[in-house]
Amino acid sequence: MQNIIPLKKSQIDQSIRVLTAAFADDVMWKAILPDIAERNRVMPTLWRGVTVYCQRYGIVNTTPDVTGIAAWTKPGHAHPTLWKQIRTGFLLSRSVMLMSKQSRERFIRLMKQIDVLHRQLMPQPHWYLWALGVDPAHQGRGIGKSLLRPTLVQAREAGFPCYLETQTERNVAFYRKQGFELLHEAEFPEVSLQLWCMLKPTV
Repeated sequence: MQNIIPLKKSQIDQSIRVLTAAFADDVMWKAILPDIAERNRVMPTLWRGVTVYCQRYGIVNTTPDVTGIAAWTKPGHAHPTLWKQIRTGFLLSRSVMLMSKQSRERFIRLMKQIDVLHRQLMPQPHWYLWALGVDPAHQGRGIGKSLLRPTLVQAREAGFPCYLETQTERNVAFYRKQGFELLHEAEFPEVSLQLWCMLKPTV
């Protein structure tokens, strides 16, 4: 089992490199940002926004050598408000403004649909796994499982469920092994994308 620690501010740059590499071939981001040059321009700012937001309104766990990142929001903070965006430097909005008009429209349309699903499926307070990424050079060593464990334990002890979405079918089996159940499956034909919504109950 890997030693897991909260991400330090001094490690944010390294965490962004890890998340960018981990999601380089992610089906959702390739669908939203099909041009690789645009993807390379946008993703570091987006992951910085996710990391900073989750540090303030949740927890970001990593390994001592920052080979993987698990970014969670605490119950009640899964949906960024204007005030929360202000407090985190508008980094998430900045990443969207770096997108081309077509990519921005795809992103906004898809995120609105996913957000509606999220709110419908999980109206109660819950931990939300915003991102789980392991450096490609270190995948297959159990790091992802180790990164999840502290927050899953914390959520269970406090009586809160955990929720996530994944756009990769093989991830469904991985999350099942961590105690998640398939809650809902959705299709977004306009970007040829499937979405699996998963829940880890309180018991």
